[in-house]
Amino acid sequence: MKAFPSLEWISSDNKKSGEGMDLRDYFAAKAMQAFIAKGITPAEGLNKKQAIVSMAYETADAMMKAREQ
Repeated sequence: MKAFPSLEWISSDNKKSGEGMDLRDYFAAKAMQAFIAKGITPAEGLNKKQAIVSMAYETADAMMKAREQ
């Protein structure tokens, strides 16, 4: 499912484009912004950047699952 579906268009290099952003990626981006803004960080000793990304996608997956219900 796309977050921002749009009409297809042909770019200058003759490639189709304009399909839109995946809804899961959109949800993950919003979750990541919230974690950073609120100062939510993973446990010490973890790679913080990768942990925040993982938390964001776990949240996005939960949001996608909630949409199915």
